[in-house]
Order: sequence, then C-alpha cells, then structure tokens
Amino acid sequence: MQVVEYDRYGGPEVLAVRDRPTPTAGKGEVLIRVHAAALNPKDVLIRAGKMRWLAGRRFPRRTGYDWAGEVAAVGAGVVDLAVGDRALGMIQAMAGGACGEYVVAARAELTRCPAALPWHEAAALPLAGLTALQALRDLGQLAAGQRLLINGASGGVGTLAVQIGKALGAHVTGVTSAGNRDHVAALGADDVLDHARDDLARPARPYDVVFDAFGNRSLAALAPALTRRGTYVTTVPSARAVVDHLRTRLGGRRSRLVVVQSRTADLDTLLALHARGALRAVIDRRYPLAAIADAHRHLGTRRARGKIVLDVAP
Repeated sequence: MQVVEYDRYGGPEVLAVRDRPTPTAGKGEVLIRVHAAALNPKDVLIRAGKMRWLAGRRFPRRTGYDWAGEVAAVGAGVVDLAVGDRALGMIQAMAGGACGEYVVAARAELTRCPAALPWHEAAALPLAGLTALQALRDLGQLAAGQRLLINGASGGVGTLAVQIGKALGAHVTGVTSAGNRDHVAALGADDVLDHARDDLARPARPYDVVFDAFGNRSLAALAPALTRRGTYVTTVPSARAVVDHLRTRLGGRRSRLVVVQSRTADLDTLLALHARGALRAVIDRRYPLAAIADAHRHLGTRRARGKIVLDVAP
C-alpha cells in the first residue's frame, strides 16, 4: 500500500509517500481501505517537532487521524461489521497513519458511515467535530439560552463549533477575520466579531463559555469576558493551559483543556446532527495523496476556511 511517512521532524518537505506492506487487523480492530483523510493542526505540530515531548523520537512516523472508508477486514471479536461496510473514525493513538491507502482502527473509535455522506465530507467530521462537541457539551457544559464566544470560528474546529453551539441552543458569537464574517454568519452565528478590531475582553454582556478554537487567547486575556462562573476552554496543550486548569478546578471561572477522545457514541451524535441538517463539514481544499506536502503547507498558514481533505481512493 501507499502511505505517508517521515524520518525526522521538520517542514512539509520531510513528508514522503512510500510503499509499505498492508497491515492486518488484530483483536478488536478493523482494517479500513481509506477513501478520504482529513488534516488537522495536530498533524503540523507533530511533524514540526513541537509535540516531541509527547510524540517521542521513533521514526519513521506517519500522519493523519481522520479517515473515512470501507471495511477491508475485521479482527477477532468484531462481529457487527463486515467487509464492504462504510465507516468513519478518528485514530486515538499518537502514531496516526490515516494518510494512506489502508489503516487499522480500533472498533471503539469508529462508527458506520451513512451511504449518502460523501467520503470527503465524512473524513472532515471526526477529530474537529469531536473536539468541538466535547469542548462545548462536556467541558463547557453549554446549555440552551447561554452565551458562547468562539475564537477562530472559521477554522476546522471553529466552523463545526459554531453549528454545535447553535444545536445546543446557545447564542453564538464567532470571532474571525473581516473577510470571513459572512461565512461564519452563514453557519448560524448570531454575532460575528473581527479579531483585529473588536475588543473581545469587553463584551456588552459576558459569556458563559469562551472556546478558544484557534489557540492564541489565554484565560487571563479573556477572563473579563466571562460570567462569574463561566468556563474558558482551549485546544492548545500548553504549560499555561495546564496550570490554568489546575488553578481553577474549584469555584469561580474555570479553565479547561480539551483532550479529544474518539468514541463511537460521540461520532454517532455528530452524524445525527448532520442527518437533521444541523451540522455540515466545511471543506477548504482537497488534495491527492501525492500532494501531502502542499496540503501540510497550506494547513500551516492557519488561514484555511474549514477542513483540508486528502482524496486517497475513488
């Protein structure tokens, strides 16, 4: 099979498409023939070596966590899926590997993919959708009638967070660039702020939840925008975020770091929202597998509107 690998941390140029043996599914696992894979900022951070403290130094490494494809084989103990079934999921393990023709996935980290959902859209939902869902519903405990601020509302996580926030019944304010204002409003945001001009820390009314999907605004910077018992949630696993989390565990304003978990039940929640028209993936660009370096390069600009997807198989 063809799969993307790299032998050292560095820029997009370290990525290479190589021929490797097709893996086999072990107990509780499923071998997937990948039709589409989606990229996330996590891919860039790991490839660049900015998460080597967690990823380690073993090479070659593979990239990609989101996938959509067909079941090619099932391992022992998997009795509810058969060869040819459509599926989608997110790889929980740091090793990744979704950017290739085949990938082995744990049964607990995938779900069935509806026949009407195109492969490229299906691949764009898991990691970003799970991140937004778990950040807002579980960590932020967002409830109907509450006020939500999303920093980075036009990115891969942000575009889904806007829609999930609305589905949870919140009043949603999105923060983005002036050029993306109409785009974020079209996703359902009640208000849209310009990150370069508007003062996020001094809203007319405070927010119950502030979700920093872009990862460049600290609790200290946005605490004035929160209600007295509001929650700040970030996607960036920095030392500052960990300290803020520990410091605010009891009472008052809280800081939380979302560490996304791949769960069948939550994937089904995303698909249920999609089925009733409350959630759709926004695709910025699509690339062939051979253009993986270009895809990483574009993702690294942090200016993508929605998700970047690789078309792996027809």
